[in-house]
Amino acid sequence: MGDPKLPPGKHNVMFPLELRGVSFAPGERPVVADLNLRLEASTRTVLLGPNGAGKSVTMRLMHGLLKPSAGEITWGGKTTHPAAQAMVFQRPVLLRRSALANIEYALSLAGIAQGERRTRANAALERVGLGHVAQRPARVLSGGEQQRVALARAWSLLPRILFLDEPTASLDPAASREVERIVAEIAASGTKIVMITHHLGQARRLADDIVFVHDGRITEHSPADEFFRQPRSREADDYLKGELP
Repeated sequence: MGDPKLPPGKHNVMFPLELRGVSFAPGERPVVADLNLRLEASTRTVLLGPNGAGKSVTMRLMHGLLKPSAGEITWGGKTTHPAAQAMVFQRPVLLRRSALANIEYALSLAGIAQGERRTRANAALERVGLGHVAQRPARVLSGGEQQRVALARAWSLLPRILFLDEPTASLDPAASREVERIVAEIAASGTKIVMITHHLGQARRLADDIVFVHDGRITEHSPADEFFRQPRSREADDYLKGELP
C-alpha cells in the first residue's frame, strides 16, 4: 500500500494560526481569557499546564469546535476555520463497524471519491501497523489499537493540522510509545501537530515548541529545549518541579 501523504506544496497555505485577544466565557467567568498566540506550520506544538488550566478549551477554540466570546482567530490571515484539519481525543469515538469501514466512512463525509476511499483507508491502516485488523470490528480492539485506528482515520484525511487531546492518557507504556511513533510520522509527512499531554517525558520527545497554559491564560510560548532548560514564568517553573497538579 502507498503511504498517505499531503498534496505537495499545499499543506502550509493556511498558516500561521493566530489567536488575538481570544476569550471564552460560557457563563459569567471566562474559562480562558486574552489568549494571544501565533503558531507556524513547521513545528510540533505541545500544550502543557495543570489540570483545569484551560488547555482543552484553547484547543477546541483553535479547531473551531468552540466559538470565542471575544477576540479573533485567523488561519493564514483568514477568519474562516479551514476544513483541512482533524482531531483525536483521549477516548476514540468509533462506529459499530470494521476498522476499515470507520476510515472509509470519514473519507466519504470528506467527499473523497468512492474509488479512492478503500485504497487510502488501507494505506492509513498499514501505516499505523493495523493492516491485519482491517475487517475486525473496531470496538473489540484493544484500547491502544482503537487509538491507532482513530489516528489512521485522521491521517487518511490528509489534514494540514492535527489536534491531539491527551491521546495516550489511558494507554499503557507500550501502546503510548506506538502512538508517539505514529504522531512523529504524521508530523514528518507534513501535518502540523498541536497536542495536549500531561506526560513531561512525552512532551520532551515530541515537542518543538511549548505553549504553557495556567489559570485560563497563556503564560509562556517558547522552544521546547528552552522551556525545559529555563522556563520564563514562575508558574511554568513550579509545574516542572511538580508543585502544580
